[in-house]
Amino acid sequence: MRNKLQKAGLIMTGVFAGVLISLNFPASADKVSAAPLPVEELRAFADVFNAIKQGYVEPVEDKKLINHAISGMLSGLDPHSAYLDVEAYKELQVGTHGEFGGLGIEVGMEDGFVKVISPIEDTPAFRSGVKAGDLIVKLDETPVKGMTLSDAVKRMRGKPKTDITLTIVRKGEDRPVVLTLTREVIKVQSVKSKMVEPGYGYLRVAQFQENTSQAVAEHLAKLAKEGDMKGLVLDLRNDPGGLLHGAVGVASAFLPANALVVSTDGRTDDAKREYRARADDYLRGSREDFLKHLPEAARTLPMVVLVNAGSASASEIVAGALQDHRRAVVMGTQTFGKGSVQTILPLNSNTAIKLTTARYYTPSGRSIQAKGIEPDIIVEETANGSSRRLREADLERHLGNDRDPEAEPKNADEPKTGDQSPADDEAEALPRPELASKDDYQLNQAINLLKGLQIVQNKKE
Repeated sequence: MRNKLQKAGLIMTGVFAGVLISLNFPASADKVSAAPLPVEELRAFADVFNAIKQGYVEPVEDKKLINHAISGMLSGLDPHSAYLDVEAYKELQVGTHGEFGGLGIEVGMEDGFVKVISPIEDTPAFRSGVKAGDLIVKLDETPVKGMTLSDAVKRMRGKPKTDITLTIVRKGEDRPVVLTLTREVIKVQSVKSKMVEPGYGYLRVAQFQENTSQAVAEHLAKLAKEGDMKGLVLDLRNDPGGLLHGAVGVASAFLPANALVVSTDGRTDDAKREYRARADDYLRGSREDFLKHLPEAARTLPMVVLVNAGSASASEIVAGALQDHRRAVVMGTQTFGKGSVQTILPLNSNTAIKLTTARYYTPSGRSIQAKGIEPDIIVEETANGSSRRLREADLERHLGNDRDPEAEPKNADEPKTGDQSPADDEAEALPRPELASKDDYQLNQAINLLKGLQIVQNKKE
């Protein structure tokens, strides 16, 4: 039996090596020479593959085993690399345009469970009280343990007006939290605005989608028509990120022409890039440059950018660019710290892989990976403090910070899991005010700063 397995293993090594070669991306084949195949490791893979095919209690399709192997290869790298099967790839393409069916949760995996990174504003998850850091352990009556992230997301997606029950383990709760949510078509309105009071505008970016930067230009024009503005608050709190060109476009609305917005650096030539405040870097296709018609005051108006631990990726690019160019005062709490770039590499017309290919850096050269943007002025969520929030540095297998190896937050109020104190549990329970409401403490402090008033000091215990 063993000899048969070894012989079959050698055959499978050759077959699998052929599969790897056939999956090699043409775009990268000309840029880097192919690395030698690890024959011993491929032989081990082939032995396991063959053992499953011959001895597993039920027959398993080759396609299923290969897909699981690819998925495992990617998910083992970092929290953001993943295999996108037919449905996941389609959902990604639809989601970047701001409309998809489901619950409205940005998720990752931790210890085999689905971990909530951030509920998306104005969605069933947000309204039902799902919180960043929640661990989803059951979907209806099915345990999540053992599912891939893709499988879990599929179960959470579904037809509008159908219900799903989430069983959640939440820090500070003695018992699991059970929530029943009704699925709906998620239409994320990525940009909102209003005049908070005469002369002071409020611009909210909830997510960076295909048309976000154009929507920002339209909202700025709308605010300008409502009267002369003395100051503007750009709210990036709980913005999980999105498309890179959207971030470049939003930053470009407030920066001088050709100013550096962000740079990326990775192993391949096309991962080493600079993105500047110019149409070539934020427009896609041959559309008209929507920033040409911005109000002149957009690039000189006094600004405050609000951020918190839910501000990630693209929102950190914008905050970091405006901070480095001294274009705005960044206020709030330390951001999430996702300073890596994911590239979608199609395998065919229906599937793809999402692969971490680079780190990004602010104009001054800072890497915020696993660290985040540190506000110029720290203002907690309420006068009594902030809730404990999930950050990149809390995720398993997170990518390190190559320019600051000790970059992970060491704030006294941000302990690692397992080091939580009673005071932190109390912070967990702090209610979060509705954004842009009269009770929004951080927004009120931003307006005070714009008015030149002294910021009220946070209460200290």
